[in-house]
Amino acid sequence: MSKDPLFKKRVIMCVVGVVLSGVAVSFFKSAVFGVDPFQAFMSGLDALIPIKYGTLYVLVNAVLLIFSLVFDKARIGLGTLINLFLLGYIVQFGVDILAAAIPGPSLAVRVAYLLIGVLIACVAASMYFTANMGVSTYDAIALIITETWHKGVFKYVRIMTDFTCVALGVALFLLSGQEASGLKAVIGIGTIISAFMMGPMIDWFNIHLFGPMLK
Repeated sequence: MSKDPLFKKRVIMCVVGVVLSGVAVSFFKSAVFGVDPFQAFMSGLDALIPIKYGTLYVLVNAVLLIFSLVFDKARIGLGTLINLFLLGYIVQFGVDILAAAIPGPSLAVRVAYLLIGVLIACVAASMYFTANMGVSTYDAIALIITETWHKGVFKYVRIMTDFTCVALGVALFLLSGQEASGLKAVIGIGTIISAFMMGPMIDWFNIHLFGPMLK
């Protein structure tokens, strides 16, 4: 039994945070305004490499997992494992629910989906960051750079890593020979909003909401 008096609260925050992260991606995908930066990178890679997306997702995250294990294995934990094995199923379930609830959503509904997705994604990330029970392999990158290597401020480093993912996603998609018009399905205004807003918003929730909850 853990001696940490906040252990149960941290577990709940971790699990709820990861589940909400999957819900957020469901809203992003249903909005059809572009996915979050890491998913944009994965979409570009998926267009270039002829293997199933599920297998590719596991391979990429395995590489990032090795990065975390080498530089700061403390970032790996319950949240990492849930992300790795369950996030995809949560996303698909959420997309199916939204499609059944509102088939062929209007532009106004899609905009609402986008805004809801951004908000939930930031709340979710802040919850499992603060719980400190392991984060996704991608989220660990900005945390290792700022908190382990002590380079830069989190919100700005997160913007940098997000834009790197977007740029790589676009380059890989075009390198695969796909038509440029196809980019709008995976990279759009939603991706740009995420890249600009998620770092600062997560930082705000860390400081003003979920951080104080564990003190």
